[in-house]
Amino acid sequence: MGEKNDQIANKHNVVIIIISTASMGVLLESILQGWEFWMPPLIILGIVICWAIHVRSYLEPKIRENIYMIYSMFLAFYHGGHGNSLFDAVVFSILMMVTATLLKREEYLFPLLIEFFAIIIMQLLWIAGSKEVDLSGYDLLRIAFQVLLEICCYRALKAVLKNERTVEDELQSKNDDEETESIGLEDFLVNISHELRTPVNVINGMTSLILKKVRNNDVIAIRDAGVRLSLQIEDIQDYSEIQRGDARLEEDRYELASLLNDIITNYNILSKDESLEFVIDLDPNMPSLLRGDAAKIRKIVDHLLDNAFKFTSEGGVYLKISGIKKAYGMNLLIEVSDTGIGMTDSDIERITRGRYQVNKRRNRSTSGIGLGLSLVFGFTRLMKGFVTIESQKRKGTTVRVSIAQEIIDPSPCMTIMEKKFINIAFYFIPNKYKRQEVNEFYKSMGMNFAVGLRINLYAVPNMLELKRLIEKGKISHIFIGIEEYSIDPDYFESIASDEVIVAVSSKYDFARPGNSRVIRIAKPASGFQMLRVLNGDTYVPSLLSDEKKPVLDGVRALIVDDEPMNLVVASGLFKEYNMDIDVAHSGAEALIKYTQSFYDVIFMDHMMPEMDGIEAMKQLRRIALDNRRNVCVIALTANAISGAREMFLQEGFDGFISKPINLSAFERVMNRVLKDGTLQKRGGAK
Repeated sequence: MGEKNDQIANKHNVVIIIISTASMGVLLESILQGWEFWMPPLIILGIVICWAIHVRSYLEPKIRENIYMIYSMFLAFYHGGHGNSLFDAVVFSILMMVTATLLKREEYLFPLLIEFFAIIIMQLLWIAGSKEVDLSGYDLLRIAFQVLLEICCYRALKAVLKNERTVEDELQSKNDDEETESIGLEDFLVNISHELRTPVNVINGMTSLILKKVRNNDVIAIRDAGVRLSLQIEDIQDYSEIQRGDARLEEDRYELASLLNDIITNYNILSKDESLEFVIDLDPNMPSLLRGDAAKIRKIVDHLLDNAFKFTSEGGVYLKISGIKKAYGMNLLIEVSDTGIGMTDSDIERITRGRYQVNKRRNRSTSGIGLGLSLVFGFTRLMKGFVTIESQKRKGTTVRVSIAQEIIDPSPCMTIMEKKFINIAFYFIPNKYKRQEVNEFYKSMGMNFAVGLRINLYAVPNMLELKRLIEKGKISHIFIGIEEYSIDPDYFESIASDEVIVAVSSKYDFARPGNSRVIRIAKPASGFQMLRVLNGDTYVPSLLSDEKKPVLDGVRALIVDDEPMNLVVASGLFKEYNMDIDVAHSGAEALIKYTQSFYDVIFMDHMMPEMDGIEAMKQLRRIALDNRRNVCVIALTANAISGAREMFLQEGFDGFISKPINLSAFERVMNRVLKDGTLQKRGGAK
């Protein structure tokens, strides 16, 4: 729509300039020839009116064009009505015909032709009745030539407009066909992604159940492949919704800490290249609680990281999350930098214009289905944000995303629990990594962490400087990598104590004495892990402390699903929480079972024959109301289209869990329904 408006404005610019030039010519000739004294003011008024409605875009484009053309015809008739304008009439008429053609207003061509003949006839009648003017044979030949030229121009411009109309019709028909095919393809993608969720749910669920009993590398490989497949199915569905304009935001409160934890969990499951470094730099003063679509923000970060790792063979990736406070809340700033193959300016331009795969050939050697950046741009625009890209060939890429978010809790997301003496030594071997950018990633993360928490940080380049600071009693915490620890492990073991905390960042556990007090921090490195050390944790294997698991012992649960394998998977997963599980194969069976027994919680599938999950939930509510009972109904469905969560909650469900079942999401939902009293745990075990 915006492009079409620009085209109209450009055409009107040309037309208004033509009309103004012609008006000024007629105005000047009128004054010099001494024509009617009352016409110059009218011509000036006409020019002013045309410019006013053009500049202010007053009235509809078609109405403005009518005003321009009617004024032009009036001007042409006035000019041609004077005796000395006989041989100029054709020039003025052809100029007006070209203007009408430029506006694609074919209906004005014939009136302009008639007007020209009227002027010629009027002029000839005036000459015939006048004894002052005598036409020679040459003059008559010139008039005949002008008439022929007018007719030829009329026919040529008619042909031009007809041909242009034919081309437009063909283009419109082609666009309609392509749109129809696109809609059909998108419908197919939406349907197939929904249908694939059920078997993927079974694969993921069954492998999780097996792994709870025995660790097996083959099963782990199957599980990881299932997780990757489920993410790609989500990508297809998200892409289809964005293309169709069906994508919806599901805004709710979320914690940055929890969001980052999910991102890291996904990173670990998908097993990125272990030779690459990953650094997470979160501003400690970011608000702890925001409101927005956390799921889509997480997907934005996931796709940016996936692209960064995909096209980086050496060096590392840097994730920085910060913000700028505004009157409406804040702009959440997400920045992902890599040391990968980079892009040219033309590549960036194509990406920005929507051609998201810069080099399709290079994607053949990498994983993924090539939708990452399209989803980043789509989600960001949906949240009225923007994306910028900076890159140089063979020097890496930086992508920045800015999204407006509402602040719910402005308290900092990182806080030192106790006011105590803290001085940090950040011992980092200079130029430890071959790519200098990676060294800068780590330095930036450490510096931003210390500045944000207002604590002293000493950047230590060697062991001699570190020992000097330790001897002076200036250091309370030492953060090092496994390379620095390996230089003199005995020394670090000897100084590790309650007064001096030594924390080593490492991807894997490393050899330490049995009585070692050295703390291991699992990579990827982040400020959250350093904060946990400062707050007294003596074992930091992950980004965040484990979320409190819901206590569901003895809770009576009914799982409703028409797919038997889904019932097996859900029953097996939920039994791990010591829940008392019963199943129903349809909505009707669920109603019968609920009237005969009591359930604390009912997990309801959506798409079921005869009676779908929404209707079954409403029937259960009526039965519960008639019997003065409480019922907690949670949607458990593969129908995870955009806006599904909000839709199910608005229909009356107490919670929403999508398939394949993510246990972290399950635990969050169960913690919430326990906390707000929806799940009252009155059933007890059988």
